[in-house]
Amino acid sequence: MATERIMTASELPGDDAAGPVGVPGGGGSLRPQTFGEYVGQRELLEKLSIAVRAARERSEPMEHLLLHGPPGLGKTTLAHVAGAEMGRKVYTTSGPALSRGTDLVGALTRLEQGDILFIDEIHRLPISVEEFIYPAMEDFRIDVPVDSGLHARTVQITLKPFTLIGATTRAGLVSAPLRSRFGITHHLQYYGQADLETIVARSAGLLAVEVKDKAAVPLIAARSRGTPRIANRLLRRVRDYAQVRGGKKGGGAITLALVEEALALEGIDPMGLDELDRRYLRTIGTTYQGGPVGVEAVAATLNEDAGTLESVVEPYLLQIGFVARMRRGRMLTAQGAAHVGGGSRAGEGLADGGLFDGDK
Repeated sequence: MATERIMTASELPGDDAAGPVGVPGGGGSLRPQTFGEYVGQRELLEKLSIAVRAARERSEPMEHLLLHGPPGLGKTTLAHVAGAEMGRKVYTTSGPALSRGTDLVGALTRLEQGDILFIDEIHRLPISVEEFIYPAMEDFRIDVPVDSGLHARTVQITLKPFTLIGATTRAGLVSAPLRSRFGITHHLQYYGQADLETIVARSAGLLAVEVKDKAAVPLIAARSRGTPRIANRLLRRVRDYAQVRGGKKGGGAITLALVEEALALEGIDPMGLDELDRRYLRTIGTTYQGGPVGVEAVAATLNEDAGTLESVVEPYLLQIGFVARMRRGRMLTAQGAAHVGGGSRAGEGLADGGLFDGDK
């Protein structure tokens, strides 16, 4: 399925940007454990290091933290790094797993002073759970109903001061009352080439992968779509290819030629696009003469789900300027048309069409 393709930065065990440091030669997680090991997001790291140091000096929990941005950039990793730097435990759950306010009681009551509760995809919390968590965040207490109806009774439970870290890929869906209760809010940016090269080189060392050609690391980084999790996945695929196809003399070492062969086998082109991305661009460029066209029409032509195209395919194509969202739908830009060689009207009307979310 498209949502499980190699270029999708969805959450899968062991593919993260960086949990505990992996054992050399093993297939475990590559997460850093400290601020010093974490690569990139320098502005956020500076904010967090100051907040953590101040909280430790005052013997208080760190302020509640909201992280938002595309998947695969290290939101979960930062939560665990903050816990390690604070010397406290991190308890993890997710918005979809919390259907009722009482689902949080067990998690909140077991937290010790300064512990961290990490809620992934926090924008998917039901309203009832949000209202339940407000007093926990502000006053470190929860009101548990023990009855129902007009004369329902509640029992107030006092909590030990803790830190809530929320992560979301859809910041606009986080309600204003919930967002306002976070003391620190930060948007994670896509990574630059230099940071990705550092991450690939570090991961290669942790995985005990020998890199013979220095140019192999920049090539993997360049095709990682600015996302560390994808960079680590590509490195693993190249490692497997080098081990099987590199021959006994190669000993599984990575060379530039092997990287190019491995990425070609995966269908990853020099811009980091895979076959689904290229089919999407070709459909707009040839079937719909460059657009504008609604996403539903493109999805029907590709026999894909429209939600998959919006959440998996379009974000990166919009970021690199291959597609534009307009009032009347999606339009292929001149750069996008040149990449796939199609679109007789690509780029026309962008000036007067307006770059707004298109009609579907």
